[in-house]
Amino acid sequence: MPEESILVEKSKLRIHVPADTWQEAIAQAGAVLEEAGSITHDYIDAMISAVEEFGPYIVIMPGFAIAHAAPCPAVKREDIALVTLEKPLNFGSPNDPVLVVLCVSCIDHDSHLNALQKVAEALDSEEIFPQMAAASTVDELFDILHHR
Repeated sequence: MPEESILVEKSKLRIHVPADTWQEAIAQAGAVLEEAGSITHDYIDAMISAVEEFGPYIVIMPGFAIAHAAPCPAVKREDIALVTLEKPLNFGSPNDPVLVVLCVSCIDHDSHLNALQKVAEALDSEEIFPQMAAASTVDELFDILHHR
């Protein structure tokens, strides 16, 4: 599969991540990008603050949230991580509970829109979210995410 068609690198996938609150879920997804050197911890704080300020707009479909914040100096490079949660969590959205959190870091407004468009195209069916949440290995999650 060509590199440009890979939405999330296998090294940035995590399954059955423990979290007791939506804030912890965002922090866990962000931690994957922090470990990769793509963001600093300030970006995790910004993602949580954005939901506190604007509400759970990041829960875009039943069971699925896209954690992100406005481009800022805490973003070192564009990147995407995805985690499935150990248990469903409420974010205060009609699309609760959430089981899958995608974390997106972007360096500017255009890359932010392009990343979200790539996500929308790749995740074009609501049926994919229960499959992703049920994945028992990173390899299985990767295959589901990339329609293999």
